[in-house]
Amino acid sequence: MIKFLFKGVIRDRGRSVLPIIVVSIGAMFTVILHCWINGIMVESLTMNANFNNGHVKINTRAYAKEASQMPIDLAIIGVNKLTKELKLSNPDFDWVHRTRFGALIDFPDSIGETRAQGPVTGWAIDLFSSGSNEADRFNISEALVSGKIPAKSSEALLSIDLAQKFNIKPGEEFTLFGTSMDGSMVFRNFSVSGIVRFGSSAIDRGAIIIDISDAQLALQMEDAASEILGFFNTGKYNDEIANNIAASFNKKYASSMDEFAPEMITFKQQEGMADLLNISETMSSIFIFVFVFAMSVVLWNAGLLGSLRRFNEFGVRLALGEGKNHIYKTIIFEGVFVGLIGTMIGTAIGLLFSYILQEKGLDISGMMKNSTLMMPAVARASITPSAIYIGFIPGVLSMVLGSALAGIRIYKRKTASLFKELEV
Repeated sequence: MIKFLFKGVIRDRGRSVLPIIVVSIGAMFTVILHCWINGIMVESLTMNANFNNGHVKINTRAYAKEASQMPIDLAIIGVNKLTKELKLSNPDFDWVHRTRFGALIDFPDSIGETRAQGPVTGWAIDLFSSGSNEADRFNISEALVSGKIPAKSSEALLSIDLAQKFNIKPGEEFTLFGTSMDGSMVFRNFSVSGIVRFGSSAIDRGAIIIDISDAQLALQMEDAASEILGFFNTGKYNDEIANNIAASFNKKYASSMDEFAPEMITFKQQEGMADLLNISETMSSIFIFVFVFAMSVVLWNAGLLGSLRRFNEFGVRLALGEGKNHIYKTIIFEGVFVGLIGTMIGTAIGLLFSYILQEKGLDISGMMKNSTLMMPAVARASITPSAIYIGFIPGVLSMVLGSALAGIRIYKRKTASLFKELEV
């Protein structure tokens, strides 16, 4: 029977071509949007973790309350000892300390007068220590537009927008003006070792990157840092393990009333990250629901048109003794076959376009010029194993629903009127 129904679907193009086209288009868009949204979300989450949040983050309690202002006067003191303890107690993490700060940079002209100056956001990371993964986390090698990665003290990386705004080239010097940990005014001379483009306007707009040792010296933060970040050695965030680590760490300082006591929070507990994670988990479900509903309506109407054309066929089959339930089941099976064929075609096309989006990407920098969100300027798709089967959910389900709704008309067919219809 199944073989017979399959041949009927293949040979009778009048009742299968339109539904197959509709299912193919729906499955194709489901796959493309799933891969594209997944790619944007994964890259955004990775960028936020690598640049700002880590998989777990440690600040002082006072710093955590005003983190958006980057108050280095509330930084962690004794950071080297604490980092060593964390490495011993949690060897599955890569622990690093960083300092983020706001400052003013001044570029002199040939006679030493100010040629250009502007505010910047500084990232102080470990660039010089052997075995440090910080340069890889920031993807500096790929982001480097010109120049080189800092290799010695007093060298800095400058973001592309800032360099273009002031017409700065590698090798030029500037003076960093900032505030020390104890509130005094500080300044230090740096040279631009390289220009970087990270692909996120929130960073490229105005940032400098220096080594953590230079920041500690310039900002008078000996053995201090604004935060300690922990990254899973596997590179993948695990919320359950992160929560256990954070709970265990915070338990040690639960009884302390000191506002400078360290406090650990997970990636998901940080501002906006829970929403971003939840969105990434639910977007595919939303798209599937939308396409199932839309395609079911279209296929229902197509099924109704097809059943009108096959009205006499159903009557003859009933007259020959075939039960209404059996005819209804064959309609459902036909819907499954059409759904499978259409989905396979749509999935193949969707994966092809997703691969192109994965390799080429889509430049959305024009939409991100004034954005403060840390998102990639080039939105790329990400093909995952789920992309191979996700199109079958709306493809097959919508076709079966459409066939089931249209097939209800079979039960309204009266055999008694068949002969009158045939006489006409």
